[in-house]
Amino acid sequence: MQIDLKVFKLKTTIVFILCIIFLASSSYAQVSAEQLAGLKYRMIGPHRAGRTVGISGVADQPNVFYIGVNNGGVWKTTDYGHTWKPIFDAENTGSVGDVAVAPSNSNVIYVGSGEGIQRPDLSIGNGLYKSNDAGKTWTNMGLHDAQQIGGISIDPKNENRIFVAALGHPYGPNKERGVYRSLDGGKTIEQVLYIDENTGAVQVLIDPNHTNIVFATIWAARQGPWENGAWDGEASGLYKSIDGGNTWKKITKGFPTTTEDGLGRIGFTIAPSNSNRMYATVDAAKKGGIYRSDDGGESWYMLTSDGRLWGRGSDFAEVKADPKNEDIVYSANVVMWRSKDGGKTWEGIKGAPGGDDYHRFWINPNNTNIIAVGLDQGGTITVNGGETYSSWYNQATAQFYHVSTDNAFPYNVYGGQQESGSVGIASRSNDGGITFREWHPVGVEEYGYVAADPLDPNIIYGGKITKYDKRTAQVQNISPTPVRNGKVRFIRTAPVLFSPVDNKTLFFAGNIIFKTTNGGSSWETISPDLTRETWDIPASVGIYNTEEVKKMRQRGVVYSLAPSYQDINVLWAGTDDGLIHITKDGGKHWKNITPASITSWSKISMIDASRFDVNTAYIAVNRIRLDDMTPHIYKTTDGGVTWKKIINGLPNEPINSVREDAVRKGLLFAGSENAVYFSLDAGENWQSLKLNMPATSIRDLVIKDDDLVIGTHGRSFWILDNITPLRQMNINKAKETVLFKPQKAIRVRWNMNKY
Repeated sequence: MQIDLKVFKLKTTIVFILCIIFLASSSYAQVSAEQLAGLKYRMIGPHRAGRTVGISGVADQPNVFYIGVNNGGVWKTTDYGHTWKPIFDAENTGSVGDVAVAPSNSNVIYVGSGEGIQRPDLSIGNGLYKSNDAGKTWTNMGLHDAQQIGGISIDPKNENRIFVAALGHPYGPNKERGVYRSLDGGKTIEQVLYIDENTGAVQVLIDPNHTNIVFATIWAARQGPWENGAWDGEASGLYKSIDGGNTWKKITKGFPTTTEDGLGRIGFTIAPSNSNRMYATVDAAKKGGIYRSDDGGESWYMLTSDGRLWGRGSDFAEVKADPKNEDIVYSANVVMWRSKDGGKTWEGIKGAPGGDDYHRFWINPNNTNIIAVGLDQGGTITVNGGETYSSWYNQATAQFYHVSTDNAFPYNVYGGQQESGSVGIASRSNDGGITFREWHPVGVEEYGYVAADPLDPNIIYGGKITKYDKRTAQVQNISPTPVRNGKVRFIRTAPVLFSPVDNKTLFFAGNIIFKTTNGGSSWETISPDLTRETWDIPASVGIYNTEEVKKMRQRGVVYSLAPSYQDINVLWAGTDDGLIHITKDGGKHWKNITPASITSWSKISMIDASRFDVNTAYIAVNRIRLDDMTPHIYKTTDGGVTWKKIINGLPNEPINSVREDAVRKGLLFAGSENAVYFSLDAGENWQSLKLNMPATSIRDLVIKDDDLVIGTHGRSFWILDNITPLRQMNINKAKETVLFKPQKAIRVRWNMNKY
């Protein structure tokens, strides 16, 4: 057989080139789990609880309770709330909307993931979970695309018969929503009440005395792509089934209407001692209030329109009847209310201090003095009918939007805690463990940024905007005049941060950017309005895209700032409506450098300027409000002239934060809605750095010396001590045994409370 040498050489060359291409494309070696085994996160608190909307107890074990934390997973106490333990940390979501214990078998617990609420800082879940061993192990049973599960009801005599209220996507339409039923413990789940792709279910309840009767709240609601944008549809209402969920009818008699009265969410309860007695919290633009039914929910009448009892019904909407007395009923709102006369008169029995914004109640049917309360300050228990409550300073479920550190030793970690003010906490303690003695509020509002003065760690800035002195505990309002005059737009997180080049320069932003060099005594405006003057209404808004929406006022803000590490005159800015700008002359001129792929209302969640190159920056773009749950990270190396998307290796999780290491060029860290990731090659390839941290929303992270400091939105602060091994890892020798150079050691006197 003759061989054509020219053809042979050509084919050989092609094969050789293809091999080279393949080897080049697959040359990235993942860092092995064994190499990362020595790294471990350390949770530093604060042990001050965050928003909790799921709560349940065990009737025949009065000391046992479970809470479902909005982004902190599931926790359990066996001592009436004296101590709590997380029991959901092995799962891949921390967002929880409801937790229910089977009355017939206390080992069986169902958890609905996704917060089950509509609010600007929510996180989503990934379905229905079940435990058959009192929370030791969990199985995901499905409903992965429901995203938000607001309620679960279990047949009191059959733990395998359950109903699930799926609220659905908060930011867009989807079909996996409505009421679902399972007759085999979640192995198969059937949709039994579905209105349309824009309407979900937020509560479902089986009548404890007539288990073929089931009620459900249908809620047509949508969150907008912009902060505090929200709509209610026309399909909301209370539905009733008398045949175990096969057929349903809408209850309208006595209730406000959706079209004329603006009916929104309804929260309801059935009195276990008399199923004919029901109560409801009705959220409506007109005729909102507390309602009552005396005929099993067929007709309703208003008890009171007092807004203190039912206002903000889209947040709370919880009423609960005493299991033994139909005339005793509780209502959750900014205050916890109780009526002892069937809803005619009410008294506030719990409020601040000790909690505000109450969400859920669970009352022990055997001893109604035992009540568990889920609120913005975690889970608290009373065993004496509300005279005293367990502490909320024993649950490390604080929600933060940002994290920062100071230059003290040991350094302090700062953030604004949702619902509960600010926190400054020591990264290490002299007393052997970080306790409440190591943290203290620092005079900043509950949202957003805290910035310690780099030259004096006793001075703290933050909010919109204040200056706090640790030595005197005095807080001073130092906001610029346009802010005081109400001429600047803000949302809950306003950037406040110092220049790394000039430690006297402090930046502060709303829709425009301010600068001070004298601690806020005077301010200079250094930008025009950097937000969109016109914008597209995203497709995710769907049926709520009305003429009024199209003509709404300008409402974008500067959401992220990144001062250069090389040049005091270079500053990057990103908005929550999808724009990126840069100035190279200290704010005199700004240039729009937004990549074409970034559309209206793509939130520029974070910009991080390179530690090594003035023209390099990284941006995290969060598009969850566009119903987009995929990752978006970009980098530029030419000052924003061109951008490259760098997401290889990242799962389908929205990204909130991205940072470059201060020592190793190209070492990046990113925080998603579930975990931390890292890259050794400037973002070309990513891999997980979750390690021992539970799944929770990573809203921000910073590098402090040799540590990676994490701010979560549901599990407080975490520190990955000593990241020097990551700085020394060689991805081309990932499988070799390597002896890393140890970090610089500092000898300190430890556990001084012994002496």
